[in-house]
Amino acid sequence: MIKDLNKYILVDPAFFALSWLFKDFTPLSFDIKDMPRPDHVLITHGHYDHLDKTSLASLAKDTHLITPLGYNEVFDDLEMKQRTQTDWFDTFKDGKLEIMLLPCNHWTMRNPITGPNTSLWGSFLIKTASGTTIFISGDTAYFEGFREIGREFSIDLAIINLGAYEPRWFMASSHMNPEETVRAFQDLRAKKLLIVHWGSFRLGDEPVHFPPIYIRSELEKEGLSDRLVYLRHGQTLFWDK
Repeated sequence: MIKDLNKYILVDPAFFALSWLFKDFTPLSFDIKDMPRPDHVLITHGHYDHLDKTSLASLAKDTHLITPLGYNEVFDDLEMKQRTQTDWFDTFKDGKLEIMLLPCNHWTMRNPITGPNTSLWGSFLIKTASGTTIFISGDTAYFEGFREIGREFSIDLAIINLGAYEPRWFMASSHMNPEETVRAFQDLRAKKLLIVHWGSFRLGDEPVHFPPIYIRSELEKEGLSDRLVYLRHGQTLFWDK
């Protein structure tokens, strides 16, 4: 969750265990009712650990959703009608706050019968009203698009998904490992790096606590240790440019 002045932005809410198959290593320590009401909820893509209907159902039905194209059926089922669908490079504006959907190297599927990629996926660039620019990668493999994004935008904080990256023969086309995450961070030319998408569900072969350990190691190799923003689960970062 990101607070920008008086606005709250929530990304890919997953408040509960995905199923009995996947242990939740960091269950919420507070009641959802105590969470600030989000003004905007961003959905990066349709995989079940990012577009979780049970989590969305716990929010008010008039919550505003900003999503890639193609998820109307899901939100119709939830009776959530306040939504903005975006194609890559479309921008939603709320006063001085701007939220743009950008390309990433991923895919999506919710139903194996209808098959993959009937809906869109993406990353988000948030130009906050308070002045900070935040890049949210969503799930993505490494691709040359990071360089293009880095040339186009001045990014203060890159929030990059790092988790479920092993084994590489299977995961490399969908998720970055620590080495690729550092390369993407360098391509983006962002000032600071925060990693997410780790520590909750074990969806790859690596233990859930490995990503923060190995991202530190890879950043140290490149002389970038001071660029990492480390957040424990449930911790709040107060950003001062």
